[in-house]
Amino acid sequence: MDSPHSPKSSPSSSSLMENLLGLLRVKVVRGINLAVRDVRSSDPYVTIRMGRQKLKTRVIKKDINPEWHEDLTFSVSDPNLPIKLVVYDHDTFSKDDPMGEAELDIKPFIDALRMNLEGLPSGTIITRIHPCRKNCLSEESCIIWENDRVVQRMCLRLNNVECGEVELQLQWIDLPGCKGL
Repeated sequence: MDSPHSPKSSPSSSSLMENLLGLLRVKVVRGINLAVRDVRSSDPYVTIRMGRQKLKTRVIKKDINPEWHEDLTFSVSDPNLPIKLVVYDHDTFSKDDPMGEAELDIKPFIDALRMNLEGLPSGTIITRIHPCRKNCLSEESCIIWENDRVVQRMCLRLNNVECGEVELQLQWIDLPGCKGL
């Protein structure tokens, strides 16, 4: 009879690593022309969700053009999961006000990671993604080979709000012992 604490009835750390493809580092660079939710400004922060994982930036007081430059790192086992971003205005005595949202498909980034890019000169553009109705891009986003790694910079237009954009950068981190791409 197995006990509830036996290795057969609970996932081991090695099986978790076997399903893990790697880590996705999302750098939240800055907000641009975010909506005013307080008297003359806002106290914005960003939450990002991928599957069950949810991370957030720090609050920047009284700024509709905040600069976070914060890295939020997600473990990726399913590259088909979208990234969902929501900007909020922090309020001390009431519920935080939403300031817009955006969704990001990482499949083009993952596809670029799977290419054999060794030997390419730094700065080479691998793929260009144009703004369209299916994405939240406010301008063209390029996936670039930079310093021996794949990087994607983008500016996302926020939905369900009168104005605002968020600038992000994606970077992949391979982990030893994980499944990999």
